[in-house]
Amino acid sequence: MTEPDRHASDPHGLRPSEVEELVHHHTALPQTRPSQWLDAALALIGKAASWMWLVVVAVIIWAVVGRYAFGQGSVTLEEWQWHLAGAAWLLGLAYTLTTDDHVRVDVIHERLSLRAQAWIELLGILLLLLPFLGIALYEMVPYAMSSFAQGETSPAPAGLSHRWVLKAVVALSFALLILAALSRLLRVTALLFGFPKPIASDNAKGDAS
Repeated sequence: MTEPDRHASDPHGLRPSEVEELVHHHTALPQTRPSQWLDAALALIGKAASWMWLVVVAVIIWAVVGRYAFGQGSVTLEEWQWHLAGAAWLLGLAYTLTTDDHVRVDVIHERLSLRAQAWIELLGILLLLLPFLGIALYEMVPYAMSSFAQGETSPAPAGLSHRWVLKAVVALSFALLILAALSRLLRVTALLFGFPKPIASDNAKGDAS
């Protein structure tokens, strides 16, 4: 089928990739210099954390083979599994927020204009997200420091030592989420108030040329 015929048979005349691009342009917030720097740093951390899942899979395979092929279970390997999986998940949360890939369950928000969505984002970040993250970080830092001071280890006889490391990662993840929320807040204020000054995206530059 030729391109004109395809458009004639399709009432919308759009390929799936074109629809996705259209939706992306409709919902994307403008970038700013500070948010761009924050997003780049968080993307680096998030992508690095994603490689930890390969280690998680390798540890799981090692534990399963050891248990069922050689009859040797390992508490150490079992704890490594959830330590590594937890760290990978926690360190990827902030990056996911910068790309707006967290699951949203809404009926009204997606039908609103971009400015209306931005106002909802602004109020949600200021009144809900940042206060929650601030309280969580405030509670987690002493929790991790106490674990470090006590030299906390696994309660299992053959478990891992340095339990404070995982608790420190939890605190770090909340700190990174605060940076991600601030980045998104800057993008929202750039759209609503023109501050910080928005910068042209790569797509916009391509369209202009």
